[in-house]
Amino acid sequence: MEKYFEIGKITGTHGIRGTMRVFPTTQDPTRFEKLKEVTIEIRGKQEVFHVQKVAYQKNMILLTVKEINDINVAELYKNGRILIPDAVAIPLEEDEYYTRDLYGLRVVTEEGEELGELVKIYETGANDVYAVKKDPQAKELLIPAIKDCILKVDIEAGVMTVHLLEGLR
Repeated sequence: MEKYFEIGKITGTHGIRGTMRVFPTTQDPTRFEKLKEVTIEIRGKQEVFHVQKVAYQKNMILLTVKEINDINVAELYKNGRILIPDAVAIPLEEDEYYTRDLYGLRVVTEEGEELGELVKIYETGANDVYAVKKDPQAKELLIPAIKDCILKVDIEAGVMTVHLLEGLR
């Protein structure tokens, strides 16, 4: 089964000709301009649409697809997710990972101490912060996503090895 990346969420419509307002969930919103087609997932179903026009309005993307030319049809896709297949994803640099691949990783210290599972990623201005929990009732352990703390990420093994700086516990 093909894997997909979410790059946006449909928040509403724009105008009467079926243009959709999309909140980008990708780091590079201009990537919409490079796409020939997108998959929209709503209520458990996926449909492929051909991109006709991409425009920008404040922090939103105005997406027009060939198959929708009426506001009433576009309304049916409100709250849908815009997906693209892995094959057209932006290639990663060394020591970069797709966020979706980090969730659920087992997090251990360099000494082998089990800290828990990566359950949330907070995006801050300087760097991301990984929230790790040992069990659902436990308090989150927050680990900055910096080279001093993140020693190794092994997606295939499902393990992240970290160095806890003083004061992180």
